[in-house]
Amino acid sequence: MARLEGGKTILFGGDLGRYSRPVLPDPDDAKAADVVLVESTYGDRDHDKEDNGAALAAVIRDTASRGGKLIIPSFAIGRVEELLFWIRQLEREQRIPVLPVYVDSPMASEALRFYTSRVSELDPEMRPTQKQVSTFATARFQVIASPQQSKELTASRRSAIVISSSGMATGGRVLHHLTVGLPDPKNTILFVGYQSEGTRGRQLVDGAKNIKIYGELVPVKAHVEKLDSMSAHADQGEILRWLSGFRRPPSTTYLVHGETSALKTLKAAIEAKLKWNVHIAG
Repeated sequence: MARLEGGKTILFGGDLGRYSRPVLPDPDDAKAADVVLVESTYGDRDHDKEDNGAALAAVIRDTASRGGKLIIPSFAIGRVEELLFWIRQLEREQRIPVLPVYVDSPMASEALRFYTSRVSELDPEMRPTQKQVSTFATARFQVIASPQQSKELTASRRSAIVISSSGMATGGRVLHHLTVGLPDPKNTILFVGYQSEGTRGRQLVDGAKNIKIYGELVPVKAHVEKLDSMSAHADQGEILRWLSGFRRPPSTTYLVHGETSALKTLKAAIEAKLKWNVHIAG
């Protein structure tokens, strides 16, 4: 919340977040502001209903049955932690085989340390018990520390789960894993977040048969899967739920961070349900 001249207030919604998701608390209620900026990443749709990890478990089991690697391009902050939560949960419920789980991202490694040090601020289910070695550790968990370890992991053909950044495959160590992993039909590439137009992630989700990495065309023979339910961005229903908590409507609501269809659809939904003055920023 920022205060403007004349006492007016402007509220930046940022990445709004989700309700009833593990790891992070629900979005805080906002009661009033003169101007609101709210994201519209999923403004034209609702996420799939929560399936208690069933879809993720199926992908892990299928990949393990083929003896392949599950490579998950992931945003380093927030998404990695939720993935580890679900993998650990599925292991404990014996719904998936226990595989080595690697986090290969320097930023994600730092974020994990930060999350662990502030675990009291996370959802109650993330608070460690005496039986837990670490808040986010799976049974065979390892953080990749050095570039050499990353190279060795990339070259390894062992069945494993590799979580690496970036989440849209636009850069980072995940590109090395994709270069080696995409041509192998035993492997699975799993996207667990929004893939913007023009990114490698979007091309793969849309069914590209070849993808350019480091100037070379890489054939796509691995299985490519996508789980929108793990997105950290609020869907249309969650955005409307958050906005409905305002005690009085802002004078203007600006929609940001979305593609054209999402922006237009969310604008119409807010105007229809809340009767607010809504503009698409830009």
